[in-house]
Amino acid sequence: MTTSTSAPVAPPGSPWRRRRVLATAAALLLLAAATAMVNLLLPGWSYPLCGVVVAAALIELARWSGLRFHAIGLDRRHLRRAGVFGLAGLGAIGLVFGVAVAVPSLRDLFDDGRLGTLGVGTLLWVTLVRIPLGTVLLEEVAFRGVLPALFGAGDRWRWRPVLAAALLFGLWHALPSLALRENAAIDTVFGGVPIIVVSLVAMLGATVAGVALYWWRHTGRGLLAPMLVHLATNSGGVLVAWWLLMYA
Repeated sequence: MTTSTSAPVAPPGSPWRRRRVLATAAALLLLAAATAMVNLLLPGWSYPLCGVVVAAALIELARWSGLRFHAIGLDRRHLRRAGVFGLAGLGAIGLVFGVAVAVPSLRDLFDDGRLGTLGVGTLLWVTLVRIPLGTVLLEEVAFRGVLPALFGAGDRWRWRPVLAAALLFGLWHALPSLALRENAAIDTVFGGVPIIVVSLVAMLGATVAGVALYWWRHTGRGLLAPMLVHLATNSGGVLVAWWLLMYA
């Protein structure tokens, strides 16, 4: 028999229903403030620290609203299953990257001008600290853990909370998408297109990725699964791009 991963259904006006609504509003405000600060105000070194703090705050909000750890993908009982699905996804991403590197016409996908000046120390900082803590941890906790659970996701696949969280994940990428022109392949394809159109396409892509990553979380029954896929995509992509710029 399937058990619910969310707090017991409460009648309108009950304390638990009010807590869920308040926690959802607080989580959205916190994420809006976080993306504005890290993209516009805070220095680069604070990015991973901000990710850890905001992720912890979101987990506390979820717990305060009545959600259990299982509901947000942090149940230790499913850690092995989540790890297996995550490693399978990581291997698939690695295979895709390998094919892209082997085919010369696809190498432009990794030609990112932002990486040309990175030294080894900075590269390690970006791939082992900045991305895992500032990007992967925060985004997976927020958009595959806390928000879908607050929106009503459970053991069964529910499109409404999945799509709501994925759309917010797409919107989350609005400010970072403004720098996409620095990628050679994107600049070639969208060179004459207004940046707002490029940004909208990027947000749509992030929305689709959000649904796919939630599938990994749902199937693997834990956040570790999409975290490994996300890490392979972001940190792995940076490593491949840097290697091609430096040595290929």
